[in-house]
Amino acid sequence: MDYIDEYLKNNLKPSRLDHTYNVRDLAVKLADIYGADRDKAEKAALYHDMCKGKDFTDEKLNECVIRFGLDRKYLNKSALSHGKVAAKIMESELGITDRDILNAVSYHTTGRPGMSLLEKIIFVSDAGEPGRTYEGSDEIRETAFTDIDKACLMALEKTIAYVKSSGGDLDEDSVYTRDWFMKMEKERRENG
Repeated sequence: MDYIDEYLKNNLKPSRLDHTYNVRDLAVKLADIYGADRDKAEKAALYHDMCKGKDFTDEKLNECVIRFGLDRKYLNKSALSHGKVAAKIMESELGITDRDILNAVSYHTTGRPGMSLLEKIIFVSDAGEPGRTYEGSDEIRETAFTDIDKACLMALEKTIAYVKSSGGDLDEDSVYTRDWFMKMEKERRENG
């Protein structure tokens, strides 16, 4: 982890660095609670925002979207592209091949139907780390300690509502993921 720590310290603003370490700390706690691999949780958390550093301007992210053959819907949308680009860099340039870690980084802002436990942990840790102060962030964080799926659904609903109200770019992955969690919740209630 020495490489990523050094990279983050040299490239992220102090507030983004604090956020990253808060995500890591929460992810490791949640990994311990749910029996996930804590090393993978730590690695995914540390890498999740690596492409929000000073080296990654909107122009550079756009170049990476094209170079890695990502969907063009990510052009000029750094909030959506940074995780996708980070996962591609991790794989192609840093030799990280663990698909679960790569998916956790790639989908940490939108989620995806069929998320693994690690993906859920990184997603909810990013949304609910203690430095987050938006309305409902405390509830998401507290819920994460007892029901990771419910916490993910809460975070998705908050994200979708915020993006819609602000006129931002809503990635359909967020909607599909919310619907997937809602279906799982309904099935869980029906099956007792």
